[in-house]
Amino acid sequence: MRAHHIMTKDLVAVTPHTTIEEAAKIMLQMHISGLPVIDDAGHLVGVVSESDFLRRGEIGTGRRHAAWLKYFMGPGRAAAEFVHERGRRVADVMTKRVVSVQEDTDLAELVDLMEKNDIKRVPVMRGKVPVGIVTRTNLLQAVASLVHEIPDPTADDEHIRERITRAVNGTDWRPIGFEVNVREGVVHLHGLVTTDEARQAAIVAAENTAGVKKVHDHLCFVDTYSGFYVESPEDMKAAG
Repeated sequence: MRAHHIMTKDLVAVTPHTTIEEAAKIMLQMHISGLPVIDDAGHLVGVVSESDFLRRGEIGTGRRHAAWLKYFMGPGRAAAEFVHERGRRVADVMTKRVVSVQEDTDLAELVDLMEKNDIKRVPVMRGKVPVGIVTRTNLLQAVASLVHEIPDPTADDEHIRERITRAVNGTDWRPIGFEVNVREGVVHLHGLVTTDEARQAAIVAAENTAGVKKVHDHLCFVDTYSGFYVESPEDMKAAG
């Protein structure tokens, strides 16, 4: 999937001249945590978000620095903080360094950018013109929409068994003696695991295979040093 597949196209934006009060009201009314800032020429020049309203003179949350720190800060930084805390326009508080992507940017690349820059939203561009925005909510919606995928007509029991076996055996954490039994879409996993993470990974691999209705865990845990052996939690529970 790419950015244009999940982005919000009805872009709600403000200009650098929009007042702080108006921007805050828009965010509250629209239930959004940030807004792209677009100038009169239609160019993206910044982003204003909830974090930009944390340090404000109106609510007494301006930064307080020790006298010795003010000396090292210098007048330039002190002046910049004053503008950010008491400025009346979006231009005074917005983040000017904007991380954006193009319409055809792959979602994996987009998410990497969000994590690397610790941001919650990414404007989507068509060349130099903003045409949408991707937020964490859009990504959540994309995940939720997967339940509506069209069923795979080839997902019979034998195909399911082959796909799970191939997916798991191609990993570094594959269970020892891994076997898969499938009947009417219900999967039974057998083998030995040496970590709980490997058990969960095998279950997830099965659950992500088209046509699977339910997964039963019969993977036994074994300690490679002592040979200590424990049946799967599901089998232990069934045994009472």
